[in-house]
Amino acid sequence: MDRRSLRPPASPASLAPPFARRDLLRAGMSSIFGAIVSRAFDPTRAFAASPARPAGACILLWLNGGPSHIDTFDPKPGRPTGGSFKALKTRVPGMTLSEHLPRLAERAHEIALVRSMTSKEGNHGRAQYFVHTGYAPNPTVVHPSLGAWTSAKLSEARAELPAFVSIGGPSFGAGFLGVENGPFVLQKAGALPADVGLAPGVDPARFARRLSALGAMEDRFAGATGDAKVEGRREVYAKAVRLMETPKLEAFDVASEPAATRAAYGDTDFGRGCLVARRLVERGVRFVEVVLDGWDTHQDNFGRAQSLMATLDPAFSALLADLLARNRLGSTLVACMGEFGRTPRINANDGRDHWPDAWSAVLAGGGIRGGVVRGATDEDGAKVASAPTKVPDLLATMASLLGLDPALSETTPAGRPIALTDDGVVLRDLIA
Repeated sequence: MDRRSLRPPASPASLAPPFARRDLLRAGMSSIFGAIVSRAFDPTRAFAASPARPAGACILLWLNGGPSHIDTFDPKPGRPTGGSFKALKTRVPGMTLSEHLPRLAERAHEIALVRSMTSKEGNHGRAQYFVHTGYAPNPTVVHPSLGAWTSAKLSEARAELPAFVSIGGPSFGAGFLGVENGPFVLQKAGALPADVGLAPGVDPARFARRLSALGAMEDRFAGATGDAKVEGRREVYAKAVRLMETPKLEAFDVASEPAATRAAYGDTDFGRGCLVARRLVERGVRFVEVVLDGWDTHQDNFGRAQSLMATLDPAFSALLADLLARNRLGSTLVACMGEFGRTPRINANDGRDHWPDAWSAVLAGGGIRGGVVRGATDEDGAKVASAPTKVPDLLATMASLLGLDPALSETTPAGRPIALTDDGVVLRDLIA
């Protein structure tokens, strides 16, 4: 997997790396978690726009690299920019999708399609940081991702599973909210995470002694330095041990799922990741990100996009169908997006380049109005023609649906108050 754009630019990235859990587990010390969203709108009124019963969880399907909006969710058939794919009509007036998303098209009545996303960030690292956190990168502070805010404010004390899980890539961390709210990173889905058992030659008694020794070292370090990060590390260790010991660990293993269910999601890492995400939210996990890499299609855009949609379409549609069948779609917010769109112009390599001016995002479940198209681009997909939607507004809407006040603010270790998003406004037209 190409991870180059899954991290912020150099300065903030160095402050928020994912956990190196394998080494600590092998040493018996179990650090399993990754090292681990006012303008004229009144934020109080914005929060009041959320449903009476907030969504219990969010599943983010992250299309890493920036998918072409024109070739996926905003077709422009017959235009010079439209490319070779046909547009598929759905039962929702005005909502067409690529011909390579037929299963999702059948569920168009369940999704809200935002065709008017726009930002100024056209660099992978900066744009991905922006879409995950609601802030443009700033060298003076590392902002928490929405997953980290969810972990910090909505997770249950002493939960046996991590509140924030990232599947197929490291996602973005907790920034100033502390390492204990960073993602538990699962590089490959479908089986138990690596290193969740005791190391060879380490029995439970020896493991307990090692934990005791670690606690003593942390006590001495805290006493000598007064470092506030000690408590965050202690919580990480405690979460790791609870994960190792819980029977809910089986949620990561899809072997018990019926063959028909596994087949519906698709025999792909991403499909299995979406199935694991469903299993995790059923067991109380609050935020799961599943990464589908490869959308940076500067070359062979159409061949690569068709192949990627062959993976995305069954997994996304099966996830919605599965959640609905289990009466969980209404309580699970599902989002699908990348960091930007791609150029209407097709380049000399039959590819499309970065295009933050206009792109698409998809939402479903969790209080979202299904069968809705918000905004539009012009006839070539180059500019937003109506209802421009800013990244902080989208994240504020997602946060509100999860029960988080978009005006929520926390003080950084440097004494600076930072809100969940950069003046994000809840998009009321998307809320049921």
